[in-house]
Amino acid sequence: MLIRNAPDLTDNDVTDHGLYLRRRQVIGGAAGLGLAGLAGSASARLTYSRGLSTSEKATPKKDVTSYNNFYEFGANKDDPARNAGALKARPWTVRVDGACEAPATFGIDDLIKGKKLEERIYRMRCVEGWSMVIPWVGFPLKDLIAAVKPTSKARFVAFQTLMRPSEMPGQRRNILQWPYREGLRIDEATHPLTLMAVGLYGDALPNQNGAPLRLVTPWKYGFKGIKSIVRISLVEKMPATAWNLSAPREYGFYSNVNPAVDHPRWSQATERRIGEFRRRETLPFNGYGQHVADLYRGMDLRKNF
Repeated sequence: MLIRNAPDLTDNDVTDHGLYLRRRQVIGGAAGLGLAGLAGSASARLTYSRGLSTSEKATPKKDVTSYNNFYEFGANKDDPARNAGALKARPWTVRVDGACEAPATFGIDDLIKGKKLEERIYRMRCVEGWSMVIPWVGFPLKDLIAAVKPTSKARFVAFQTLMRPSEMPGQRRNILQWPYREGLRIDEATHPLTLMAVGLYGDALPNQNGAPLRLVTPWKYGFKGIKSIVRISLVEKMPATAWNLSAPREYGFYSNVNPAVDHPRWSQATERRIGEFRRRETLPFNGYGQHVADLYRGMDLRKNF
């Protein structure tokens, strides 16, 4: 079984002893807070509880923060870490609107302080065929959606990334149709596994990983995890998404991890875990099928790729 509850793991299962000690110090010194001295710094420590986890070894933080796809900062894997320092993640607001009774604009720090944060250690599978295991810190998206009281017309959720070419040099090139957009069906968005991440490895999100707020859906390919979110809209019709607009034959709306459906230019049957030499078999729904397969009961997952 891939998912385990917190009592089955210790901090040492996923991180080194020094980080373990620092985490305990932070929790002890800031009990009861949802946030500990965030102040827009990627090195700020977060206070959180332990949530769902995996028995697999976490990818080293240095790899998680230096090997990224974030085309707003460049198309190469090392471009985000090199170029994202110019991004100003504070002040930051997130607008939640659309088919809801109580649309609102949230300041990012107020939004985080109002949520009970938890760590979730999830597998991440990139559509390119590589993977990681990442200890995210965040809160369930369903809590944010519930706060704005969705109406019966809210069938999908649309997300939008910041548009700021002065700080995001990749947006000065026509790599994609900017701003970056993504979407989920409402039942996917409100699924218990769907996370709004504000940190990783106990620290606030670095800019290159999507500061200050990103989406994590561990059963889908990584590009669905839209970064640096500024708007979330509840909508009636399936929203346009960045990669589907760019190459609809290659990137579907659902983009569930499926080893039986190849990308038109490569196989999806295996993956390269960062830090490992040999490839490993890819699991349907990235190993989360027991939790999410019912969302797609009766659907043709080759057609709805």
